[in-house]
Amino acid sequence: MNISNHYILAKLVALVAVSILSLSTAAQPASRAGSDVDHPLLARFPDSNMLNIETNSDVNYRIVLGSLQRTRGQVVPEKSERLRGDVTKILYEVSQEFTGEDVYQFFREQMEANNYSELFTCIGRACGSSNYWANDIFGNRILYGPERNQYYLVMRVNSGDEFEAHIVLYIITRGNRRLYAYFEIVEQSGSHPLLPIMDADRLLASLTREGSVVLPAILFATDSQLADGTDLSFVVELLEADQSMRIYLVVHLTGAEPIDRLMQRSTLRASFLRQQLIDLGVDADRIDARGVGPLAPACASVNCSERIELVLQ
Repeated sequence: MNISNHYILAKLVALVAVSILSLSTAAQPASRAGSDVDHPLLARFPDSNMLNIETNSDVNYRIVLGSLQRTRGQVVPEKSERLRGDVTKILYEVSQEFTGEDVYQFFREQMEANNYSELFTCIGRACGSSNYWANDIFGNRILYGPERNQYYLVMRVNSGDEFEAHIVLYIITRGNRRLYAYFEIVEQSGSHPLLPIMDADRLLASLTREGSVVLPAILFATDSQLADGTDLSFVVELLEADQSMRIYLVVHLTGAEPIDRLMQRSTLRASFLRQQLIDLGVDADRIDARGVGPLAPACASVNCSERIELVLQ
């Protein structure tokens, strides 16, 4: 998912290095800390680091649709609704080069571009006490900060299904200037919330519009073997939709190894993947495979360390 946000991209150009942020959130029993798998319904903010991801199945979830206040010793929202479904919780830390407003506008534009419906939003003191949000609503004290530094947004995903997913976003800049973006995503039970979207038509539209697209869910077991369950049929469908299209198949790879080794390994992966697509019926003349190792780190929508992109020739 590629989101056009000129303001954010302009600020990214000024960065000379990617900040390495510490993983400070303790893992919870149902969490997968460090998995670094973005949710298919949204793309992470550029130059942000996933600290924790947790999923809970078949939850009776209260979605807050108003500011918070304490009444008779209990924190209650002005308005709320009950949903039942699988809940995915994701916590990101964002580079201090940015502000909470940058993050808020980025995600709001991203959601609007996908035709999600805004159900409620508030900024700063209008949201109520940050302590209430952090401890009573989200149960995560790392989200506590000055009230003026908070942003809250609720969106509904308009899928046309009877049960439509909901996305809750809370952004806070703490007193120590650390900036966090926290999501709770509610989906129908059994919908596999972390399964990447592999919609060939959607990917083709992004490729045509942006000139490049990141391919989801292609994982390597070794440099010459795909991980079990990896399915390339959606890539074939994408390429067969436009027989005149020629592409560069670009493999990115970073790590602690010397750059020459990373370049070699990424090239091996690119060549292997190209051959797999040829074996599945794609014309060899249409695919030019390239491995760039760690030499093209910038990307706006996914973890940049290891990814595969299609680039129009």
